[in-house]
Amino acid sequence: MTHCGYVAIVGRPNVGKSTLMNHILGQKLSITSRKPQTTRQQILGVKTEGHVQTIYVDTPGLHLGSTKAMNRFMNKTASDAMVDVDAVLFLIDAERWTDEDQAVLEKVKHVRCPVFLVVNKVDKLEDKDTLLPKLARYSDMMNFAQIVPISALRGKNLDRLERLTESLMPEGGQFYPEDQITDRSSRFLASEIVREKITRQLGQEVPYEVAVQIEEFAFEGETLHISALILVERNGQKRIIIGDRGEKIKLIGKEARIDMESMFQAKVMLNLWIKVRSGWSDDERALASLGYQEQ
Repeated sequence: MTHCGYVAIVGRPNVGKSTLMNHILGQKLSITSRKPQTTRQQILGVKTEGHVQTIYVDTPGLHLGSTKAMNRFMNKTASDAMVDVDAVLFLIDAERWTDEDQAVLEKVKHVRCPVFLVVNKVDKLEDKDTLLPKLARYSDMMNFAQIVPISALRGKNLDRLERLTESLMPEGGQFYPEDQITDRSSRFLASEIVREKITRQLGQEVPYEVAVQIEEFAFEGETLHISALILVERNGQKRIIIGDRGEKIKLIGKEARIDMESMFQAKVMLNLWIKVRSGWSDDERALASLGYQEQ
């Protein structure tokens, strides 16, 4: 008898949700950076181990304070992910509890499936003796199915977390072939790689008013040709991404191409160009045209 089910990974921005899913899958699927709100859309990561298929749902960070259409989209995506799943992993940072963590807690209290509190980054605690009192306080917040301390980056205690989630997967047919790891297209994954390199290279210099759209994705012989449009809201952002004498955009392209060749197992010719479209991140029609819409 086979088992298959869904596990939503939720939490505030920049708490390690994408890193957790990547380490569980054993390969990079969701993009990561040290900047909040790197993940914008729901991404499924499929792990099949023998007769059990666990489908992890990586979600944008639930956050407070912004009313832009993009932020509303991300919050709704994260909230919707908790509906009709078999388990929820509520990820928090061991070092601090924030107002955004509290907001996520209020949402997970209403889900109908088991909720695991996953306490991430325990390896960064300066005083390890504070961990047990923290876990005791967390246990009073709601009736969690389990509280599991981990380090997603270092892979600490992930085996236990996986065993716990796998035990909740219901009997039934598996939804994906055993060699498939995501529901997302190669074009989507390519666009996310470019956006990751922009975020990592530019940090706080460019706000999250950047989108990437793949215009071409085609093989010519054994070479994969990819053309990506980088969309920004202001001319100043365009100049920052290009950099002095074009050095920044060259570096973004080089790093993206290396990751793409590893992901797609092919030689990649990557072309990038930048376009200014004012106000796109607060325009629901523009968001839909860029793929930011309900799945």
